[in-house]
Amino acid sequence: TRRSFDLPKCAGKTYPSELPVASVVICFYNEAYSALLRTVHSVLDRTPANLLREIILVDDQSDLADLKKNLDEYTQSNLPSKVKVIRNEQREGLIRGRMIGASHATGEVLVFL
Repeated sequence: TRRSFDLPKCAGKTYPSELPVASVVICFYNEAYSALLRTVHSVLDRTPANLLREIILVDDQSDLADLKKNLDEYTQSNLPSKVKVIRNEQREGLIRGRMIGASHATGEVLVFL
């Protein structure tokens, strides 16, 4: 993978040293378990820890068994406490799901994936 500073257009860029912390909201419905975990790990691996307040996973009433108990167990035992799972009581759809995730967010900036 390429780092941003390896790209010629990025080499001369300067960024403020003080940036706001972000909450990343990921809404999903029957997403493949492995794809969801890859996304979470990618955010954790590629985001500076001091800029990431939390990752909020919003389950919009998924039917897949992997996304229930397995996801809860995995997040509790293998991921940092900044990864949280929120489960909607009924299907809400993408936009309401994002709003629900936003209502749980504590970061200064919201990022929706």
